[in-house]
Amino acid sequence: MRVYLPLTLPGLAALHRTGERGPAPLAAVAVTPALRAWYGTGADEEELEYAALGEAADASLRLLAADPAAPRRRVVLAAEVPDRAVVPGTDPGAPGAVTLTAPVPLARLAAVHLDSATAEPDVAAALAGGTDADDPGHELLWYGVQEIPHLLP
Repeated sequence: MRVYLPLTLPGLAALHRTGERGPAPLAAVAVTPALRAWYGTGADEEELEYAALGEAADASLRLLAADPAAPRRRVVLAAEVPDRAVVPGTDPGAPGAVTLTAPVPLARLAAVHLDSATAEPDVAAALAGGTDADDPGHELLWYGVQEIPHLLP
């Protein structure tokens, strides 16, 4: 199953050092039956994946609010994990929320989605509103997993 894990740049650096995102349990977002129902019957798979990525980007913003020392850039990891490691959430306000019951090794990552450095002022401004920050209005950029060392500050 494809999952999206919210993160920060310090978290990405830790993943690079240790070779995995963990320990479990880990909060993530996926295309769940609840997300499908929430989004409606006309959505295709690509739209649903984009919605899950957006939900994970919002969760990354909340992680940034809790870590004032982290660079103001949202990070989302896309990973392929076994279905058995995914437990659907129960919050109707977060239809794509899932919990992962195992760490995610670097080898399971498919991509890294990250704000550009030019987004930092807008992310910081969005965070000025508190933990329910608004979307800063930037699309996350896509990077290959092999580019992680070059993404770190």
